[in-house]
Amino acid sequence: MGAAPRSVTTRTADVLVVGSGAAGLAVALHAGSRRVTMLSKTAFAEGGSSSRAQGGVAAALGKDDSPERHAADTVAAGCGLAVDGVVRMVANEAPQRIRELLALGARFDRDGRGTLALGREGAHSRRRILHAAGDATGAELMRALGVAATAKPGLEVVDDTLALDLLQSEGRVCGVVALTRRDEIVVFRARDVVLASGGSGQLFLRTTNPAEATGDGLAMAARAGARLAGLEFVQFHPTAMAMGGNPMPLLTEALRGEGAHLVDSSGRRIMEGVHPLGDLAPRDLVARTVWRNLEEGRQVLLDTRVLGERMASRFPTVLRLCLERGLDPRLQPIPVTPAAHYHMGGVAVDHEGRASLAGLWACGEVAHSGLHGANRLASNSLLEALVYGARVGEALARGGWAEARRREPFPDPDALRAAVDARPWLGEAHAASVERLRTIMWQGAGLERSASGLSRALSELGDLEVQLEPGLGELANMLLVAGLVMRAAAARTESRGAHFRSDIPWPDPHWRQDVEFEGLCRLEPHPVAVAG
Repeated sequence: MGAAPRSVTTRTADVLVVGSGAAGLAVALHAGSRRVTMLSKTAFAEGGSSSRAQGGVAAALGKDDSPERHAADTVAAGCGLAVDGVVRMVANEAPQRIRELLALGARFDRDGRGTLALGREGAHSRRRILHAAGDATGAELMRALGVAATAKPGLEVVDDTLALDLLQSEGRVCGVVALTRRDEIVVFRARDVVLASGGSGQLFLRTTNPAEATGDGLAMAARAGARLAGLEFVQFHPTAMAMGGNPMPLLTEALRGEGAHLVDSSGRRIMEGVHPLGDLAPRDLVARTVWRNLEEGRQVLLDTRVLGERMASRFPTVLRLCLERGLDPRLQPIPVTPAAHYHMGGVAVDHEGRASLAGLWACGEVAHSGLHGANRLASNSLLEALVYGARVGEALARGGWAEARRREPFPDPDALRAAVDARPWLGEAHAASVERLRTIMWQGAGLERSASGLSRALSELGDLEVQLEPGLGELANMLLVAGLVMRAAAARTESRGAHFRSDIPWPDPHWRQDVEFEGLCRLEPHPVAVAG
């Protein structure tokens, strides 16, 4: 291990936001007069999953649609675990958040009459998906939010800085210790800390998530003792481009919404007879059907030839990604594979984004609001980031955590030196360990799980952990979150939504609540007794 970073700087923040994606930017925009300091693991507004989102934002804007229909579709996709009150709240607020984006100058696609164009994706009963530039919705949202946020007085962005751990004092979160790319430790004291740090797709061998999605915020919350929920529910997108790469290029579900089909090498449509919605069935079912075909030795392809020249105008990102790899989707079907895409579990929060620890908030993919249940409905992720980011910001504008108003002692930053690994960022020295971890997770906690597979994977993870030097950082976070996901998956002795157990391939009506962790101390599966 190399020398420890040589300098420690202490700074004071009013509101500290960890993450610069759609959720974090929404917090900053709605925080009123509160001064916001934003830590960005990459260059501001360039990293994370938000800017990569090809799919759109769901909102009931059509004449044949309503928030009630949107809510009903969300609940149905959630397989019994979506929280009705949360679902109704988000569906009802969706049109308002879209109007806010339009006011910020977001350029959503429109039809020939100038009306917002609405698409359809899996498990939606109506056309309610807004897109931008065809399949570059996330990039356009981040552009509009980023321009507005940088013009807002009181926002300071700290780029290329990795949040290492939460600081606590007298029962509440009071800041974050972080490390810059220049190996400088910075201790941020803050009245309110917001985790908006994204997901953990890099835990898996195949993922659509960027390299920085290493579960940092979730690991920080776990070490601090926050309540976590739903960690066993990892959504695997059914159509990542099976042409290598990390992350794997995503093929948006909107392709199937516009007529593309999943086929095997003989041209057989693999979703026929599997579900009444066919290629637009819920994601968990489509992903497992693709997976099983691949496991049985059949190639699976997404046949987009029916779209023809519409690919250039409607899906320019997909067309470019394919052409860069020597494949023309207007003439050839695209080989696909499932890949880890979204973590439904996270830091348990209330309807305003408060976590279980005073002074701590969470929103976006790192949070578990109860919206998605066991299986996220397509295009509800950007929506959740916008709705909950705004709600957190508005709550902060009203004063935030009442406990945060008291003057509290803060930990001595010099005492943090010994806890910081000299190489907390992933690098070449970690490559073999990271590859091993991702393989363990893909094989043991992927699309299909079992008691024996999870037990073996946990044992292998433990063997890997003892070989590594202790310390904070990305690899430590990945190891911690991987173990939590597997323990939650082992505890849920049923199959539900994205969590499929090959040894128990059916849902159990007693399992109608989440598996919860109280930090790292206790695992509590909360089965609900069914009368009669």
